[in-house]
Amino acid sequence: MEDFFAYSKDKWDESHATPDFKVGDLVLVSTTNFNNIKGCRKLKDSFAGPFVIKALYGENAVEVELSKELSNKHPTFPVSFINPYKSCEPLRYDHIPKKGHKKYLI
Repeated sequence: MEDFFAYSKDKWDESHATPDFKVGDLVLVSTTNFNNIKGCRKLKDSFAGPFVIKALYGENAVEVELSKELSNKHPTFPVSFINPYKSCEPLRYDHIPKKGHKKYLI
């Protein structure tokens, strides 16, 4: 029986990495349980944020600094409701036209 538990634990650990959040990181919070956001549930954003992490409680909970509109929510969320925030970088143009090239209007 102990071999089975060890095998199951190894398989679980392979597919579930522990998140490596730090205080001060920017994160997005899932809006799955946010009932106070007005409008159609189907059309609302899946995640709100970005918010700054204020504190970590073990490996399973994160406290964030919420905005004024979400100030009535409790600021501590389970890690399963948190995603790291990835900022959008400006678009890069691979081809920059040089002087003397003809431009065509479409």
